[in-house]
Amino acid sequence: MELRLQKYLADAGIASRRACEELITSGRVTVDGKIVSKLGTKVNPEKSKVVLNGKAIKLKKTKTYIAFYKPKGVLSTMSDPLRRDCIANYFSDWNERLFHVGRLDKESEGLILLTNDGDWAQKVAHPKYGLIKRYRVSTGQALRSQEIDLLRSGVRIEGGVARAISAERIPEGVEISIHEGRNQIIRRMIESLGIEVLGLLRTDIGSIRLGELKAGKWRYLSNVEIINI
Repeated sequence: MELRLQKYLADAGIASRRACEELITSGRVTVDGKIVSKLGTKVNPEKSKVVLNGKAIKLKKTKTYIAFYKPKGVLSTMSDPLRRDCIANYFSDWNERLFHVGRLDKESEGLILLTNDGDWAQKVAHPKYGLIKRYRVSTGQALRSQEIDLLRSGVRIEGGVARAISAERIPEGVEISIHEGRNQIIRRMIESLGIEVLGLLRTDIGSIRLGELKAGKWRYLSNVEIINI
């Protein structure tokens, strides 16, 4: 059975399907010795020789799903040419290729998912699935009622209006849920109110929770977590 090239790469654990499409259109993939830049090209998993950046790509026989607590100060990337601390350093002993789903900015911490399953990653990352993410934002004090109301009704940031699905006061700040994935959207929403963000922790992605996981540690997802994403 033939597969679309972007699905083949995603199933091989290269990246999400959308990211694999960008690799193809940028001319970094060859099939049987020829550069392929057209999306929708099909390959035979048993016979086609697929190469990315000079390295042959084979399908993974097993799928891996991991919850990782990204510490503050760690880059959300699986490689860094400047040798800065990044997610890859916590999985340097792994033989299989993993990629992270979504990201947190360097100064934020908390739950990030890693996998080699491109289709599953697509469900986690794509806005059309509306996966809810929950964050605890430290501001040094609880927000006022009117500020909470503004987060719920919508605040204007660069790129348009952003609205929280839910926002609840906590002693040191606010707990906020959102399904959007715009860059640093939580920070920008809080700062639009004239409030400084002292710390930002992602605690939930859909039904997957950070729980008791400590910074820099990881765990395998359960079958229930994988299926219910």
